[in-house]
Amino acid sequence: MTEKRTWVGPNAPERLNILRNTRTIAIVGMSDKISRASNFVATYLLSSSPYTVYFVNPILAAKGKTVLGQPVYASLQDLPEVPDLVEIFRRNEDLPGVVQEAVDLGAKTVWMQLGSWNEEAAAIGEAAGLNVVMDRCVKIEHARFHGGLHLAGFNTGVISSKRQVTA
Repeated sequence: MTEKRTWVGPNAPERLNILRNTRTIAIVGMSDKISRASNFVATYLLSSSPYTVYFVNPILAAKGKTVLGQPVYASLQDLPEVPDLVEIFRRNEDLPGVVQEAVDLGAKTVWMQLGSWNEEAAAIGEAAGLNVVMDRCVKIEHARFHGGLHLAGFNTGVISSKRQVTA
């Protein structure tokens, strides 16, 4: 059964303000598989945003793996600094625990990826004074606010009202 949605998140200007005030992002649930949303979002953030981005995945960290040329940490507590924003790519039932970790660490924002919804997690974050965003994509929001959103999700560098022709 789908959870009834009663929580209301920040509006577009508030989300823009969150992104403007963010300097560091930790991606919890980072994957080394290029087909996964976390990998796609991380690739975008590293190439098209001003943020310092950290990856958290205990399984990859235990194997000593790097992803996109960067180290992977076992937990939020292992990061070299407290991230401003914790972006979560985990199952809905895991969200309250990850949000509590972000609260305990002193993060300012928890951002739960598209399709992620857990009102208990939102309540934990908001009770601690964090910004909470659910069921939204940081990549999409950043690109939308900064002019880089294209149908395929890439900034083509072309501003035109004409349909692009491919050879």
